[in-house]
Amino acid sequence: MAKAIMLLSALCILALANFAHCHPEVFDVEGKVYCDTCRVQFETKLSENLEGATVKLQCRNISTETETFSVEGVTDKDGKYKLTVNGDHENDICEVTVVKSPREDCKESVSGYEKARIECSDNVGIHNAVRFANPLFFMKAESVQGCKEALDELGLFPLEF
Repeated sequence: MAKAIMLLSALCILALANFAHCHPEVFDVEGKVYCDTCRVQFETKLSENLEGATVKLQCRNISTETETFSVEGVTDKDGKYKLTVNGDHENDICEVTVVKSPREDCKESVSGYEKARIECSDNVGIHNAVRFANPLFFMKAESVQGCKEALDELGLFPLEF
């Protein structure tokens, strides 16, 4: 009997501790935007961080595709951004999209690579309020000098430049 009371007491304490841990869902989404100077659609040593690039985070309901949350931000000198998401978006698809490049010489976006999908819910097995988005980029109209050598160092040859 004493064991049963101890077990019940322990369960009550755990339930109260879990309840005390409840908080309003607020997530920070962090990522970066760079200029793809080699036009290879991934970051190289010649890539340049984009300060002042505009990004937008948008959450849409999975069933109705209605927008449930939206926020815009701008990258810092290191090409990094931080967006705050309010609320739990378990039933939503949330994506960060590049909106505008600050540079005329690096403003081409690539269909399929202009978005990064992220999870903005406590119910996904991630025990951290920070979500990290994949890097996003804009491309130059033509690749810069040194790209062939940079790709050769990575073992990615032969590519025409």
